[in-house]
Amino acid sequence: MDPKGFFKFAKENNAVQLDMKFCDMFGTWQHCTYPLDTLDEGVFEDGFGFDGSSIRAWQAINESDMIAIPDPSSARMDPFFAIPTVSVIADIYDPITKQPYNKDPRGVARRGIEYLKQTGIADSCFIGPEPEFFIFDDIRFATTQRGAMYEIDSSEAAWNTGKPELTGNLGHKVGYKAGYFPVAPSDSLVDIRGEMVQLMRDLGIVVEAHHHEVGTAGQCEIDMKFTDLETMADQFLWFKYVIKNVAKKHGKTVTFMPKPVFEDNGSGMHTHISFWKDGDTLMAGDGYAGMSELALHGIGGIIKHGRALVALSNPTANSFHRLVPGFEAPVTLAMSQRNRSASCRIPMYSSSPKAKRVEFRTPDPSACGYLSFTALMMAMIDGIQNKIDPGEPLDRDIYDMTPEELAETNVAPT
Repeated sequence: MDPKGFFKFAKENNAVQLDMKFCDMFGTWQHCTYPLDTLDEGVFEDGFGFDGSSIRAWQAINESDMIAIPDPSSARMDPFFAIPTVSVIADIYDPITKQPYNKDPRGVARRGIEYLKQTGIADSCFIGPEPEFFIFDDIRFATTQRGAMYEIDSSEAAWNTGKPELTGNLGHKVGYKAGYFPVAPSDSLVDIRGEMVQLMRDLGIVVEAHHHEVGTAGQCEIDMKFTDLETMADQFLWFKYVIKNVAKKHGKTVTFMPKPVFEDNGSGMHTHISFWKDGDTLMAGDGYAGMSELALHGIGGIIKHGRALVALSNPTANSFHRLVPGFEAPVTLAMSQRNRSASCRIPMYSSSPKAKRVEFRTPDPSACGYLSFTALMMAMIDGIQNKIDPGEPLDRDIYDMTPEELAETNVAPT
């Protein structure tokens, strides 16, 4: 969609506002809203000025002027404004040099994709994340001069089996590590997830499935169909935006914290990645688990750089509460087919060559998608360029390995 097409789209949808969104380094959407009748096509060249010093980790106050140039192809009708509003994602530029801003995560992703093409290895990188999240009914926290506290609650939490409720406690609570795939009434959030999914579909996001996850207290997962890296990183921001706002509409709150509940599964973002060229996959071959030599070298790159990747794929202090053995959060940097205790799993659901991919299971949804996905891609590129050997596969339950055996493996920071 070009600028002319944007204004046609806005008119067809009776939009009266433009909401400009951009992403900071921490994966948080920022926004500013403008009356559409004050704008013309020039805004897609001139952009909007804003204070870069007020965005975390960006500009010093003496160099604070920045420009956000909206991308007309990203236009979507925003489902949460009371007034009809068209949203666009913006790219950030330096007003002095006129160059893309080096701290704009979307720009980082674009430069990474261009580098992939320049190497000649592939022309496309496809990403399929599986973000998990918790839907809570209540969350309270405080840090004051006299103490600190936090408390979370969920109507379906295991700790509420003995709680008096206004309409009577009907049971159907989800036990610890017992929430995978139960039907209603244990899965009390199925209709809320359905509403989230429908809004995502209206925004052009292809959703493959949604379900309750392993954890008690409202852990859920919604799976998006894989697509190219930049599109998926854009979609990941819409994904979070939709989920949080639908939950709020229903009087609930969502967290993408990796480990909000002690002694239960945390929320991961298992990330599937594959390289393609001229419309064909580069991942299938005659090697281990039906993978190509190129794919295995790519896995070698992920394993080699795994400890560094964690800085971007698991960026919060809470991330490391999740990265402990026994809760489906792999910490051993190893390759294996089907094996969910390995950081690099090769899914074996399908025999189709086009389904071949590697699943990096360490990341969590607190990450900035642009940075996490791009870092993973760059690690694979390095593995391919330098023919890095991924080592022997660990086709066993890694959680049952002895400390002596684990000492001989590569382990992610925990």
